[in-house]
Amino acid sequence: MSNDPLLQPYQLKHLTLKNRIMITSHEPAYPEDGMPKDRYRAYHVERAKAGVALTMTAGSASVSRDSPPVFNNILAWKDEVVAHMSKLAQECHDEGCAVMIQLTHLGRRTRWDKADWLPVVSPGHEREASHRAFPKKMEDWDIARIVEDYVQAAERMKAAGLDGLEIQAYGHLMDQFWSPLTNDLEGPYGGSLDNRLRFTFDVLRGIRERCGEEFLLGVRYTGDEDLPGGFDAKDGIEISRKLKDSGLVDFLNVVKGHIATDAGLTDVIPVQGMRNAPHLDFAGEIRKATDFPTFHAAKIPDVATARHAIASGKLDMVGMTRAHIADPHLVRKIVEGREDDIRPCVGANYCLDRIYQGGMALCLHNPSTGREIEQPHMIAKADTPKRVTIVGAGPAGMEAARVAAERGHEVTVFEAAAQPGGQIRLTALQERRREMSSIIAWRFNQCEKLGVTFNFNSFADEADVLATEPDVVVIATGGLPHTEVLTSGDDLVVSAWDILSGDVKPGSNVLIFDDAGDHAGLQAADIIAATGARVEIVTPDRAFAPEVMAMNLVPYMRSLQAKDTTFTVTWRLTDVQRDGNGLKAVLGSDYGGVTRTREVDQVIVNHGTRPLDDLYFDLKPKSVNLGEVDHEALVAGAAQKVATGPTDSFQLFRIGDAVAARNTHAAIYDALRLVRTV
Repeated sequence: MSNDPLLQPYQLKHLTLKNRIMITSHEPAYPEDGMPKDRYRAYHVERAKAGVALTMTAGSASVSRDSPPVFNNILAWKDEVVAHMSKLAQECHDEGCAVMIQLTHLGRRTRWDKADWLPVVSPGHEREASHRAFPKKMEDWDIARIVEDYVQAAERMKAAGLDGLEIQAYGHLMDQFWSPLTNDLEGPYGGSLDNRLRFTFDVLRGIRERCGEEFLLGVRYTGDEDLPGGFDAKDGIEISRKLKDSGLVDFLNVVKGHIATDAGLTDVIPVQGMRNAPHLDFAGEIRKATDFPTFHAAKIPDVATARHAIASGKLDMVGMTRAHIADPHLVRKIVEGREDDIRPCVGANYCLDRIYQGGMALCLHNPSTGREIEQPHMIAKADTPKRVTIVGAGPAGMEAARVAAERGHEVTVFEAAAQPGGQIRLTALQERRREMSSIIAWRFNQCEKLGVTFNFNSFADEADVLATEPDVVVIATGGLPHTEVLTSGDDLVVSAWDILSGDVKPGSNVLIFDDAGDHAGLQAADIIAATGARVEIVTPDRAFAPEVMAMNLVPYMRSLQAKDTTFTVTWRLTDVQRDGNGLKAVLGSDYGGVTRTREVDQVIVNHGTRPLDDLYFDLKPKSVNLGEVDHEALVAGAAQKVATGPTDSFQLFRIGDAVAARNTHAAIYDALRLVRTV
């Protein structure tokens, strides 16, 4: 048996967990009609097969009709959920993986105009900033029916064969009762701490009475709201002791903070540029104070930190949830001594930011996550090895090289720069986004192990490509910034890339016209503002940086709002003119005939990229498919067989920003689904 602390079994009451690694409850927003069907099940089973000890399904599974999901959660108040959860549990159990679920009533953390248009309820009338709904103050009959809803939902989960469940109590109805900031009730459910906890213990007692002692029961909760007027760490330790002493729960799952605002949520679930494991020591304090089974997860992306969490006795089970989104085979690779093969989570938070905007969770650099059925994580060997030539070593080109090599092909890569990375290398120059470099570093490491040939400092032309005698050519040359968007004055502006790369020094009074709304505009603003310059970010959109999304926006806002930065929405840069030693920027509006002017010394345009595609068009007439992609075959996962050009020639494809400006996930997904059928 291994002496690795992470691989030691853990006895939780009657249940033996085969190691100390778990996936904490989270909602990847894969349900269909509120049910965990094939996509949902495949996601959890993939990780169970790879050896994780416990998977906590369904973050925020709804127990009541008046708790409508604000993103695509499981509806645990429906009887039909039992059959779906039963199938998921059985398949995970077959792999030796325990299965639990998280149940909740959202309280005020939802909207009245969702689902059945029922009033939002809470122990007080205070609105949650994120979801903006003013709640109805709960009556006694609301409390009684919701307690019963919790109990019935738990009974469904027991009937489905799950090992247990946890109640969610951070930002949701349960801890809305706990907090003085949100509980205005009088009498038995308001006032003293014991009264504010009464609802929780009513729920736990009801579940225990109806589901029995063998059905494991825990609470995932905040032990410190970290808000003026809210309950603090001292209260949190008292709450923890009361939960333990009640005899109603079998484990504590601890977090710290509040989630009523984007900033609060991001402190609870930190993104890249924020420190790893920020609440681990706090969780350790809870465990020390209670001497009770304690779980925790909050940006623990690497094996070393997880191992420390267990070895130091801070935790009994360590959650590596986003790490398993990035690499579902993480535990298997630990067991096999292949930790350097683990695809790292880079904290980009594409997964969570997408669900909070109504999409399903996708990993920025693992496009198979959430697509386990149509895009399996394992790459099959090709029947016939081929010579595959790839031009460009950005994220698209590196993924194409990795997948082609996994297929068993002979792979040659040309890259004009001295090292791989493309736009990733540029964005990772800023400390805030340095973790992005791991997207390239992991792929380069895998490619070297697989024998890929790299030609750096090589601006490949048609002759270079043809000299490799390729069967398949993939153009992944990316794009270059497009700044020619003005009626006049295009020659007077610079791009966001010019600032990020250091090729252009920041001005002292700068206007940034951000019409792409991505990280590059905010990164440029951050770099310039840090010099003490005055910065105005102008966008024609109703909100700035819409492609950055909520949680990723938080670190930028904390930095920029502390400096001389102004955000101006619904205005479009139309002209730039010389004005003495400075510049005059003219702003117009898509809403009608109005203009404004700004006197500045530098204008930056962030308007995406245009494809660097000359080589593609040089090679196109010589290719067997004339560059054409069969979209039906691509989506179906079938091989490309278009043959409209010269016979006995090579297939030609282009991917990523060499096609059109998109994002890192799109570039990598292009490469994966195209090359895995070559």
